[in-house]
Amino acid sequence: MELRNLVPLAAMPAMMIVVQLLALYLSHPLQEAGVAAFEDPTSVANPFIFLAILLVFTLFLLVLMRFGVKRLIGIIIAVSLFFTFIYVFGALFAYFFPSFALAGIAVLALSVTATVILYRFPEWYVIDSLGILLAAGVASIFGISLAILPVIILLALLAAYDAIAVYRTKHMITLAEGVLSERAPILFVVPRRRDYSFIREGVAIGDEAQERGAFIIGMGDLIMPSILVVSALVFLDSGGAVFTAPVVGAMLGSVAGLLFLLRAVGKGKPQAGLPPLNGGAIAGFLLGCLISGQWAWLPVF
Repeated sequence: MELRNLVPLAAMPAMMIVVQLLALYLSHPLQEAGVAAFEDPTSVANPFIFLAILLVFTLFLLVLMRFGVKRLIGIIIAVSLFFTFIYVFGALFAYFFPSFALAGIAVLALSVTATVILYRFPEWYVIDSLGILLAAGVASIFGISLAILPVIILLALLAAYDAIAVYRTKHMITLAEGVLSERAPILFVVPRRRDYSFIREGVAIGDEAQERGAFIIGMGDLIMPSILVVSALVFLDSGGAVFTAPVVGAMLGSVAGLLFLLRAVGKGKPQAGLPPLNGGAIAGFLLGCLISGQWAWLPVF
């Protein structure tokens, strides 16, 4: 691998760790605020509900692309990002400023401002900075909403789906091209040159990716393994500690999976990120459970 690619590629594991640390930090405020994606976090039906919603949403976006209404895709993504900011900022204000009378107005103003900045000035460092907050918030919300076993089932299902969608049906590549054409800020952008500008140049995937000015990785690729990191903290007896063996194992495993992925990404071809990322997180988590002897999350225990 060329030396000029090593620094930007090293930035991606660093962002993964930052997202996971921030997700762990946000887990308590979000719990205190009563934010939850599922009513029963232990239900093994939750991963299948999640996957079904994802499939329907993906099909909807592909239909919009098929009929040439990509602009609507950008609007849908913008609204989704706005409400994610609402949840994250709202939880932080409720936790740190519970008596602040104008909290609702402040949360709304911050969420509108963050969303507008993402779309009015989508430079790579703006996308990455706010993307870290978004990814950590989403990972934390699902991490506190899903117990260990449902999370592992979810990560396994998503890894299989991602592999099929990228290598077999290839509809994920089509979707990525559509999203990138609209400059939707739901990815992380790491420049390969100091003068790179996402606003001017955008990014390329497929055969043109070797000449692109930046590496990219989907926001979901950092979110999904981070869900297990948060869930390991919330649903395992930690004795008040944060960095338990299962938590650290999931973090290191996901980073190892990312490093494996980056070797393939460096070749310039689209890659399914979730198989190595989710697989690494699960393997690291299980190793942490083996070290600590924490197996109570398994039904047989």
